[in-house]
Amino acid sequence: MMLTLLDPRTHRRLIVVAGGLALAAAFAVGLAAGRPLWQSVAAFLLVLAVPAAVKWRDDAREFGGVVALAGALVTVQGLHTVEHAAQFIQRHVLGLPMRASNGLLSPANGEWVHFVWNWIVLTVIVLLIVGGMRNVWAFALLVWAIAHTLEHTYMFVRYLEMLSDLRALGIDDVTAQGLPGIVGQGGWLDLNAGPRLQMICGLPFVTTADRVNTHFMWNLGEVLLLLPAVHRFLHSRNA
Repeated sequence: MMLTLLDPRTHRRLIVVAGGLALAAAFAVGLAAGRPLWQSVAAFLLVLAVPAAVKWRDDAREFGGVVALAGALVTVQGLHTVEHAAQFIQRHVLGLPMRASNGLLSPANGEWVHFVWNWIVLTVIVLLIVGGMRNVWAFALLVWAIAHTLEHTYMFVRYLEMLSDLRALGIDDVTAQGLPGIVGQGGWLDLNAGPRLQMICGLPFVTTADRVNTHFMWNLGEVLLLLPAVHRFLHSRNA
């Protein structure tokens, strides 16, 4: 079911041509123009966005809007998790410092981007459930996505508070990116949890993982719940 939804079908030629153009655009930006890596990646994705939009439009006509939305979410969340995997590799394989482990689209590794992205993803998941994607995996995904979104909301609020404090001190040339969230090393649980939360804090990564590890796990968990949720949904529609 999932493979049928993700299969390019009649758009295969369009996607292959667009893929070639996307690679050419990335090469032109990265090598010919001497731009940073993230600009090459952005050019690649922007070119591929055109055939992707065409495919999702036709999926909506053939399978319905809810199914097309599910396919789009699987695709973009898969790409988003690749970005977090790139950060993980930069940090733990290449040995880059935390501040330099920004993935393939480094400007997108900002608090406001994560905040907006996760609220959009949560909204789409709610729309899918309202549209009929109701199974145990979908509701587990909803809980996970709510927790993930609250994590980034907390981080975004802290980011705004820190910027305000810096401006009050007359400092306007220092960013406040990369602040800890609720979980992870230096997070709220790590610093404020009392005896009642010791069982939760003792779980792996909850208070010991750095930011790269924490958000890699958040996104990996989201994808691992999303795939079976969509699969069960598609199976129930075709049963």
